[in-house]
Amino acid sequence: MAIKDESPRESVANSVRTGAELARAAQLDRDLAEQLIERARREGVNLVGEGGLLSGLVKLVLEGALEAELTEHLGYEKGDKAGAGSGNSRNGTSKKRVLTDVGPVDIEVPRDRAGSFVPQVVPKHSRRIQGFDAAILSLYAKGLTTGEIQAHLAEIYDVEVSRDLISRATDKVAGELDAWRNRPLDRTYAVIMIDAIVIKIRDGAVANRPVYVAIGINLQGERDVLGMWVGSGGEGAKAWMTWLAELKNRGVQDVLIACCDGLKGLPDSIQNIWPLADVQLCVVHMVRHSLKYASTKHWSLIAKELRYVYTAPTADAAEARFADFEDTWGTKYPALIATWRRSWEHFVMFLRFPPEIRKIVYTTNMIESLNARFRQATRRRGHFPDEQSALKVLYLVIRDKQPNRPHITGQTRDWKAAINTLAGYYGDRITDY
Repeated sequence: MAIKDESPRESVANSVRTGAELARAAQLDRDLAEQLIERARREGVNLVGEGGLLSGLVKLVLEGALEAELTEHLGYEKGDKAGAGSGNSRNGTSKKRVLTDVGPVDIEVPRDRAGSFVPQVVPKHSRRIQGFDAAILSLYAKGLTTGEIQAHLAEIYDVEVSRDLISRATDKVAGELDAWRNRPLDRTYAVIMIDAIVIKIRDGAVANRPVYVAIGINLQGERDVLGMWVGSGGEGAKAWMTWLAELKNRGVQDVLIACCDGLKGLPDSIQNIWPLADVQLCVVHMVRHSLKYASTKHWSLIAKELRYVYTAPTADAAEARFADFEDTWGTKYPALIATWRRSWEHFVMFLRFPPEIRKIVYTTNMIESLNARFRQATRRRGHFPDEQSALKVLYLVIRDKQPNRPHITGQTRDWKAAINTLAGYYGDRITDY
């Protein structure tokens, strides 16, 4: 829909910044919007897409903003006689098509005779407005491939976008990802949790690869995604030492409690990097892992009896209950019993805490909720061409939740009670920082 009436555009562009005039400009915008809607109804104009109602409105706003920029650059209003001897003046317009969230919009970009005007709203050589890139990244974060994004934009916005353009938009996040992975971290974390999600990555051939995720709870109770690393599936102490040392080099000098799965070499590596950390194995993972040694017909009963163990009021009570469990199942499933005995030291650690701490550290469910969002974004893609592509999507999943602070995924519930209890156990390690 072409907008021929110039006076509303000039009014928006030339409105000054006093309160009364801003109010009049706002009323003008509302009146103009009502006129556009009425015209769209009368002429059967579409809402979005080329020639749509919103395209016309975006055209009006962009051209008004460009005129305001040029006025500020020249130092006088359009039509003002003061410009006659200024040494620079308006010099018509040039046509430009830009991609916006509502589709392609053809605009008239004002020029000056000296060629010194550099627009900020629609920069030179830019063919799309920032919000359009944001729409592409949001779709990418939801797991759509470049081909699916291309089809979606064509269907919804009636605009043809090349796959190359989409790739360039998503490639911009690579630098942001690197900065995020290398940002400074807090000195002390009350809890750090480490877990993994398995995704398909092509490395010669498509293979399942684990992506390890570390989330910390800082002393303000904020859940902070500290880092992500793509593994090979056979990680040992050397790999874990490298990744945990990375966190320490970025500022993490002390961890009170580290909660993790029983990944090979991980508990020992945690205590090598942070000697004072208490290592707690995730109880949910322990139960799941031990069920692999039992017949499925016994899973429900075994899980129920193990619950009595890990909900015991004390470590001694848990030991007594597990002894009863071993009497019942030890002969039939000795490997299951051995799994718990090998991990007993790191299992019972959380039982010395009161309930407000236990519910935070006995499971890595905090990461599981993030992993669920990861799975939703990665499932439909099938596989990723390389590690970097996988990490970009996972980072965008994190950022999509809270763009201004992409590493913070939420606040721990009832944190005041928890931090006061932790201060009673860890003393100066908390109160000093």
